Amino acid sequence: MAVSDPIVSAAWLADHLDDPQVVVIDASWHMPAAGRDARAEYVSGHIPGAVFFDIDEVCDHSTTLPHMLAPPADFAVAARRLGISQNSFVVVHDSLGLFSAARVWWNFRVMGHGAVSVLDGGLPRWIAEGRPLETGWRTPSHGDFKARSVPALVADKHAVRRALETGGSQIVDARAADRFSGAVPEPREGLARGHMPGARNVPWSAMVDGGALRGHEALKEAIVAAGVDLARPIVTTCGSGVSAALLALALARIGRDDVAVYDGSWAEWGALIDAPISTGPA
Repeated sequence: MAVSDPIVSAAWLADHLDDPQVVVIDASWHMPAAGRDARAEYVSGHIPGAVFFDIDEVCDHSTTLPHMLAPPADFAVAARRLGISQNSFVVVHDSLGLFSAARVWWNFRVMGHGAVSVLDGGLPRWIAEGRPLETGWRTPSHGDFKARSVPALVADKHAVRRALETGGSQIVDARAADRFSGAVPEPREGLARGHMPGARNVPWSAMVDGGALRGHEALKEAIVAAGVDLARPIVTTCGSGVSAALLALALARIGRDDVAVYDGSWAEWGALIDAPISTGPA
């Protein structure tokens, strides 16, 4: 299925909902302080045929860091259980419009499955357009998905250190400005305040308007205004790798589909004893 844009509209999905190649994923996830249960919300109403992807379940359980990438073999098993095959076109969405869906979009790309897009405006837009929902838990027939890791789309703490030391890649932080500057505490206990020295701050909220990704020019203007050179390598980071993936999605939308995401993000960096950290604006 030839869809080159990382975003698809609700109208497009409605037209292709019965296509056996299309697999719809509800990737809703909420910050712990939100007090929301994404699984329960999925059961109470979701896009017909959608399956639920839990980023805290399909992850690396050998680490205490939140929702780190699952080993490829484990990811493949989870994807097959969701009914995803080699020829599937995956459409990911979430209940906030656009937030955690980008994380799962990035997961599939890291696992070598490029046939994946995010639903523009997510579940809120689908509902606002008067489109149908179904209830209950959906357990599909298994697919034949195989994972082929794409390491270039992932950065670890060592790659970030090298980038800071050599200037080879730009570090772009998707956290809110007050978290980036260190003006407010991190929501996760025990983490230092601030940012990586030399990092640029492009808050994820600047990429979104009304729960949908902003237009090409608006995205480009916001990213360039923050001091990001679109011609140079980029690594995105955030609090735990969720909004960093949203920033990677925005960059892919304007032609930079080679951006790496720092999987551990500030949940890892902010806990390192010897990590260089700056405070204040970029």
